[in-house]
Amino acid sequence: MKAWVVSEPGPIATGPLVAVERELPTPGRGEIRVRVSACGVCRTDLHLAEGDLRPRHPQIVPGHEVVGVVDARGPESARFELGQRAGVAWLRSTCGRCRWCRRGRENLCVEPQFTGWDADGGYAEYAVVDEAYAYELPDRYDDEHAAPLLCAGIIGYRALHRAELPPGGRLGIYGFGASAHLAAQVALSEGATVHVLTRSEAARRHAHELGVASAGPAEGAPPEPLDAAILFAPAGELVPVALAALDRAGTLAIAGIHLSAVPPLDYQRHLFQERQVRSVTANTRADGEEFLALADRLDLQVTTQCYPLDAADRALGDLAHDRVTGAAVIVV
Repeated sequence: MKAWVVSEPGPIATGPLVAVERELPTPGRGEIRVRVSACGVCRTDLHLAEGDLRPRHPQIVPGHEVVGVVDARGPESARFELGQRAGVAWLRSTCGRCRWCRRGRENLCVEPQFTGWDADGGYAEYAVVDEAYAYELPDRYDDEHAAPLLCAGIIGYRALHRAELPPGGRLGIYGFGASAHLAAQVALSEGATVHVLTRSEAARRHAHELGVASAGPAEGAPPEPLDAAILFAPAGELVPVALAALDRAGTLAIAGIHLSAVPPLDYQRHLFQERQVRSVTANTRADGEEFLALADRLDLQVTTQCYPLDAADRALGDLAHDRVTGAAVIVV
């Protein structure tokens, strides 16, 4: 089968992603094999390719927003029928034994595995996953538009919860890509006032088209104090900017798996009056199920930019250089 692997992590201009031929994977006990039709391109894939996240295995196949059709089942696999559509997301497995798993917080499992980091993902013609960690997908979304829901959507949903936005509150969103454009729509549906701050003029136009109250440059100030903020951009220098924009008791949720260095914070300006900073670590399967049901109900507008499998390296390069509006999707 055709696949792309991270050969030698480094700057995207050095070509860390390489096309290869691989043996067709065989599903094991409790696993399904998915014939991939679409795979979203996530910024985490870029961090992996460039070495911000060290690959767990050499020649790993990235991609964790995978949509396809089940074409083979391993022993004791019965949840999905052959020919049924399925989604494969970032969280691949958890131990089920540690205190975090027992508390229902499997996103903090001490022995997790992740798709496209610990095991091969969806930049390929086929992918294998434990059926217990796969998702049934809403029929209203075709494969191209369902793919970004599986990470961009789920993580944005969890970030929105971590930000503790009060009903009818004022939300600031820093960075406006795949995840942010979905989280913004969820917040708007709940009656929030949404202000977007991003360096991309195209992204600001996109935000206005989705109905946000304002959209300005990333380093600027929103037109009113914020009750909550989410930082989607992997830019640590925006942490004090976002904190300074918060009203009393405001919360900043940082949604990415990787962040550049955070400058020193001034306690009185950035944290006093019970402002707080919270990280977002992966997601639980319950988060995924809840979000997909919500997405089905809300009929979210998923903005995509498609690339053929042969151009997966170009998709990642366009993401690196802010040439993608919404979500990049590899169509197989």
